[in-house]
Amino acid sequence: MNKKDELILGQLKENSRQTIKELGKKTGLRPSTVHSRIERLLKDGTIKKFTVKLDNQKSEGNFIVFILVSTSKKIPDMFFKNSHIKEVFGITGEYDIIMKCKFKDIEEFNKFVLDFRNYPQINKTLTTVGTLTLKEEI
Repeated sequence: MNKKDELILGQLKENSRQTIKELGKKTGLRPSTVHSRIERLLKDGTIKKFTVKLDNQKSEGNFIVFILVSTSKKIPDMFFKNSHIKEVFGITGEYDIIMKCKFKDIEEFNKFVLDFRNYPQINKTLTTVGTLTLKEEI
């Protein structure tokens, strides 16, 4: 990846619905160059998908929690397909993973966390509620 690719990716992060022509104007590259570079970035897996960023309040995802999880064994992959789980990272320290989850309200969260704690692989959890979004990217 080089500076031209970074210019294109920067613009796509801002608005992935831009036309190739618009991207060309904003990056100073010919539209054919932009198109071929995007195709290459898709083919080599640098770009995994194009998506949308939702307004948390309007999409019923305004109750955001971070759950630290200590496990005794691997949690089944199918668990992470739960629509409330938005991001999962393996971490170092006392806990093994951190999950970013979104819910419409505390009741929805409570049901989720009570079910989650029933997994035999879960030793303990520590939950922190987000109170203010300062920066959130896709």
